[in-house]
Amino acid sequence: MPTANPVFHGGWTMKKFQATVINDIWPEVLFFSSIATMVTLVSLKTSHSLAIDSQLMTVLGTVLGLVISFRTSSAYERYQEGRKMWTSITVASRNLAQMIWIHVPNERIAKDKQQAQSNLASVIEKKSMINLVQAFSVAVKHLLRGENGVYYQDLYPLICFLPRYAGDGASATEMLPLWQGSEDGEHPIEHGHSLGSASTLPSQSSSAEPVSSSWMPFRGRVSRSSTFDPEKALPLVQTHRPLKPARNPPPASIFDYLPFLLIFKWMWKKLTHAKKSVLEGERRDALGRKIKPQLGDSNVPMEITIFLSNYAAFLMRSALLQPPIANGILNGVASLQDLLNNLERIGSTPLPFAYQAHLRMSLWIYLLLLPFQIFENFGYLTIPGTAFASFLLLGFLEIGQEIENPFNYDGNDLDLDGFCLAIQRELQEVTAHPAPDPSSFLFTAWNQPFAPADRRTAEELVKGLTEYGVAENDSKGMDHLRRTMLKCWRDVETATREMKY
Repeated sequence: MPTANPVFHGGWTMKKFQATVINDIWPEVLFFSSIATMVTLVSLKTSHSLAIDSQLMTVLGTVLGLVISFRTSSAYERYQEGRKMWTSITVASRNLAQMIWIHVPNERIAKDKQQAQSNLASVIEKKSMINLVQAFSVAVKHLLRGENGVYYQDLYPLICFLPRYAGDGASATEMLPLWQGSEDGEHPIEHGHSLGSASTLPSQSSSAEPVSSSWMPFRGRVSRSSTFDPEKALPLVQTHRPLKPARNPPPASIFDYLPFLLIFKWMWKKLTHAKKSVLEGERRDALGRKIKPQLGDSNVPMEITIFLSNYAAFLMRSALLQPPIANGILNGVASLQDLLNNLERIGSTPLPFAYQAHLRMSLWIYLLLLPFQIFENFGYLTIPGTAFASFLLLGFLEIGQEIENPFNYDGNDLDLDGFCLAIQRELQEVTAHPAPDPSSFLFTAWNQPFAPADRRTAEELVKGLTEYGVAENDSKGMDHLRRTMLKCWRDVETATREMKY
């Protein structure tokens, strides 16, 4: 089934407009169209012709087309690589959670290096470590978006139980890097102060009115997205400082639609001698280009993998795991660390500035000379022709710049929040599995293991009143089983192969 046309599917909204590159390139398109208008009017309304030979246009157009195509293709490869790595994080998190939940035993008695522990304590231990697996993907999301620290509504509740100090003394000098790197100076932690229980928590902010992220007012029915609050599914914990929202995109402003106005804002700041940069907290720079945030300084995901590795070491010291499962857990943690490094590589390695600058300047020169070269053959059509060429070439160049770092909040970026929520749902599904004894569900009236050859249930077969008898001790019973299996194969072959005429 072909995919729906993205231009018309679901209606045209302001969100879709922001996801296009129209608002990024229209000032340049307007500028080059103005040049084409000037060339056309001067050549037609005066005795001076501005037309020049068009041979150079053919050569430069071919070269620029190939270079822009390479630029866009390389950016899309980074986009696809980022998506594949997030898929790998999902798979690794799911496998790691299954090994912890199913293979780490609940029953523990005191022997050798293993200490006695109740079933409840073991389940709490395993569920807490699986929460750390979930926290890893959330921490990676914030790291890639340049959001430092751990004090976020979707991250802090998952890791708040981790130790804060290296020793028994609760002092600033003994604070571990995970927490030290998250301090901002505005909300200093009270060392030695014990946080209270959930019953002492202040009122939650989820009841507050949703805040719009756009400068354009909205009136009408409140959509589900405005009341969507997945953080309600996380633990309620107390903290010494306000938690930042899980998703904090920079608010849209008029400068996103009229980016050339930023130059006036920049001039005003210079005239008033403002100490802070005009670009601080903005979505665009003084030239109207979207600002890509830098990666965060505190490496919270790495700290989480250290605790997961420490848990694997504890299980092996206590002889709670078989060697293959222990190796699987260690390999899962190593896979998460490898994926983290690769994602950091994509987010922190832009294309060289010299390449981008030279390509853009070459394209500007080409578009600037384009109306002079095509006027002789196009006449008044020089104006729409130049506008179309500018829109086409500048659009592809801007798309390449837009998707080379796909981890932010732009409309074309990967849905990191959706990936993290999908991992959360899958890990909760893993821990909802009761891990029962197979005999409790295999030998029941619901199971027909030998269908379609034998439609009798497993409950009837194990009673021993069939031709199979006790097959493991009866050679004749095994012969009957082999015939049944062969008949199953023949029936399936006949039923599932469509006749071709």
